[in-house]
Amino acid sequence: MSSVSEPSAVTTQPASPPLRAPALSEIFRALLEADFTVQLRNNRALLLSFALPLVLLYALFASFAVKRGIILGAPQFKVAAALTLGMASIAILGYSMTVARDREKGVFQRLRVTPAPTWAIMTSRLLVQVAANLAMALVLLVAANLFVGVSLTAEAYLLTFICVIFSSALFLSVGQALAGLVKSADTLSAVGRIAYLPLFTLGLFGQSTVFGTTFELISRWSPGGTVETLLSGAMNPSSWNSDTWLALAVSTAYSVVFAGIGIRWFQWGAR
Repeated sequence: MSSVSEPSAVTTQPASPPLRAPALSEIFRALLEADFTVQLRNNRALLLSFALPLVLLYALFASFAVKRGIILGAPQFKVAAALTLGMASIAILGYSMTVARDREKGVFQRLRVTPAPTWAIMTSRLLVQVAANLAMALVLLVAANLFVGVSLTAEAYLLTFICVIFSSALFLSVGQALAGLVKSADTLSAVGRIAYLPLFTLGLFGQSTVFGTTFELISRWSPGGTVETLLSGAMNPSSWNSDTWLALAVSTAYSVVFAGIGIRWFQWGAR
């Protein structure tokens, strides 16, 4: 008598969904969130970047400085000088040092093995710095209006923020160039402080002939001087003239040159 065996039941596992590479928008959003988080957690650097221009603003409008106001320039120029100090601090003392430390810790090497393209990694960091500069400019302009009586029209506010973006590009390109040329974070800290002082202080005399016309010309067309000319023109749109347009062109040229140096010699690893 033959026995008929019943077919055994076959169990099938549900198919797992195929792996999908993250979209570029998702990668960029994740980079921005991470970079903003790191920036906000660096409380000491943020406080310094906001406090320094406010202290300078007070000093330039204090009673002893008002008596010498003819030497330093118009009220808008003094506010522009304080803005310049803040942007230089964020870009040179902040951004370049952060890049150097992350490079030494191997952060960039780990990021490069992720799906994130290299341009997205750097663009995310730069956008965070531009946002920090815009926030600093907003705080400073509000303080200038409330405490020293420098009020702007709506058009002037808009034009000033646009020029802050151009000015941020200049100082961030300087910071990128320093990070590209100097590999060690400790060395960059010293070099950045040395470069930071003339970048800012030289521009203070861009509207003063107290040291002679030659020095005034050099000061006016130095990186800090072009930024201060550009910002002071933006805060008073009726005074926007050919010199202001030239300052915009020169600041853009500075940005291209320094950014080119920073990109050409930048290294993703510490060695």
